[in-house]
Amino acid sequence: MATASVAFKSREDHRKQIELEEARKAGLAPAEVDEDGKEINPHIPQYMSSAPWYLNAEKPSLKHQRKWKSDPNYTKSWYDRGAKVFQAEKYRKGACINCGALTHDAKSCVERPRKVGARWTNTHIAPDEKIETIELDYDGKRDRWNGYDPSSYAHVVERYEARDAARRKHMKEQQLKKLEEKNGNQDVEDGVSDVDNDEDDLRVDEAKVDESKQMDFAKVEKRVRTTGGGSTGTVRNLRIREDTAKYLLNLDVNSAHYDPKTRSMREDPLPDADPNEKFYGGDNRYRNSGQALEFKHLNIHAWEAFDKGQDIHMQAAPSQAELLYKNHKVIKDKLKTRTKDTIMEKYGNAASEEEIPRELLLGQSERQVEYDRAGRIIKGQETVLPRSKYEEDVFSNNHTTVWGSWWKDHQWGYKCCKQMIRNSYCTGAAGIKAAEAATDLMKANIDRKEATEEAPAPVEERRLATWGTEVPEDLVLDEKLLAEALRKEDQRKREEKDERKRKYNVRWNDEVTTEDMEAYRMKKVHHDDPMKDFLH
Repeated sequence: MATASVAFKSREDHRKQIELEEARKAGLAPAEVDEDGKEINPHIPQYMSSAPWYLNAEKPSLKHQRKWKSDPNYTKSWYDRGAKVFQAEKYRKGACINCGALTHDAKSCVERPRKVGARWTNTHIAPDEKIETIELDYDGKRDRWNGYDPSSYAHVVERYEARDAARRKHMKEQQLKKLEEKNGNQDVEDGVSDVDNDEDDLRVDEAKVDESKQMDFAKVEKRVRTTGGGSTGTVRNLRIREDTAKYLLNLDVNSAHYDPKTRSMREDPLPDADPNEKFYGGDNRYRNSGQALEFKHLNIHAWEAFDKGQDIHMQAAPSQAELLYKNHKVIKDKLKTRTKDTIMEKYGNAASEEEIPRELLLGQSERQVEYDRAGRIIKGQETVLPRSKYEEDVFSNNHTTVWGSWWKDHQWGYKCCKQMIRNSYCTGAAGIKAAEAATDLMKANIDRKEATEEAPAPVEERRLATWGTEVPEDLVLDEKLLAEALRKEDQRKREEKDERKRKYNVRWNDEVTTEDMEAYRMKKVHHDDPMKDFLH
C-alpha cells in the first residue's frame, strides 16, 4: 500500500502485490509497517498512501500526509504584557526624558507628563519594559485570536451563572410565598387546627421537591448529530424517566400493536383495567379529543368546500383554510342564535321567569283567520309591510315626519314643517306660515321692481369689421367694394397655388383699404377652427 516511488514490476509481481493487499484488507496478512514501526491501515486508498516521486521515498511511509515543512523555531508564545526588566536608580544617557526608562523615547512614553522630567530630577526612574521579537508565520499574522487568554473569559461565565442562580432563587421564593399565602387563606376560612398546619408544612416541602424536579425538567440539553461533534439544536427532556413506556404496559404478544418507527400504539393496551386508574388509553383516545378533533373537522370542512367549488386547499394554504373555517363557525353560530331567538320570540321560552300571555296559556284567541286551499290568508289578518335593513320611522329634532317626506322645486324636505335643510329643528305650523309669508313678500317685491324699471332702448345693428379689437364707431363697409375685394383675394390665392398663372411684369399696390383688410380676414384659414375643412 504505502509504497515508495513506483518502479517497474512484472506481471507476476503486480499480481502478488494485489493478492497481498487483498489479504491485508481481509485480515489474513499482517499490516504494513512504516519507518517508525507503526502499522499502516490497509484500507487507505492508493492515491493517499503513495508518496510523490520528488520525495524519493525508499520505504513505505505516510510522512508525506503530515506537516513535514513545520518550522522547529516557530512558537505560539505571545508578548509578556506589563513585564519589567530592570529599574535604574539614576538617569541614564539616551533614556526617556520624562520617565527615565531606556526602552523608549519621550515621544513614545505612555506615562503622564511630569512637571519636571526624570532627566533633571534624577528620581522616580521608571523600570525598563521587556522587549520581545516574535516571528509569526502566514497564519499567525492573520489570526485575530492570537495572544488571547481564554481564562480572561471566566468572569463573564461567572457573572451569567450568578444571574441565573439568583433568578432561580427568586422564582422559587415567589412560588413558595404564593403557596404559603394560599394555604394561609384556606386556614382562615376553614379554621384549621394544628394538625392541618403540619400538613401545610408538608405541602410546602412537597412543593420544594416538585420545583426541583421541574428545574430538571426544564433543563436544556444539546443534540449532537454532526461528525465533528457540533450541535444542530436543543431538545428538552420532555419525558420523566420514572414513567413506564407504553410498550411495557402489556407484555402480551396479542395485545395492542406498537409501531417502533412512529412510536404509536393506537389501541388500548389495557382495555379491561379501571379507567380511573390507567393514565394511557391508546392514541385513538387522543385523536378523537382536543385539538386533534378540531384539526379533523378543519380537514373535513376544507374537503367539503373544495367539492362545492371553493378554491381552498389544506396543504397548499393552511392559513386560508383555517380562516375560512373560523368564519364558517362564526356564521353558523350566528344563524343558530338567530333561529333560536326567532323561535323564542314567536313561541316564548318556558324556562324564563316571564309571565306567559293569556292567549298562549289558553291556546286560543278571538282572532279569526280564513285561508284558501293554497294556504294563503284571505281574511282575518292585516298585511304587514316589509321593513328594509335601514332604520325606519326615526324622528329627530322634534320632527313628526322623516326626511324625504316632502318634495318641492327639485328638493327634499320635511313634510311637518316644509323645511329643505337636513337635520334642522322642526318649527311646525308656525314655520310653514312664516315661509309662505316670506315667499309672498318676495314675489311682491319682484313685481314692484319689474314695474318701476324702464325698458332698454333698442340697439341699432351694424356690421363691424372682423379684424382687431379697436374699431372706429363710424366705420361702415361698402358692400360693392367688399365683394370686389373678395374676388381679388380669391384670384390672389389661385395664383399662389399655381405660379404659372402669374404674369411676367407684376405691379404691386401697397394701398390697403378697409374692404381689402376685411376680405383678407374673411378668407384667412384659422387652423384652430374645427369647421375649417367645410369652408371650401
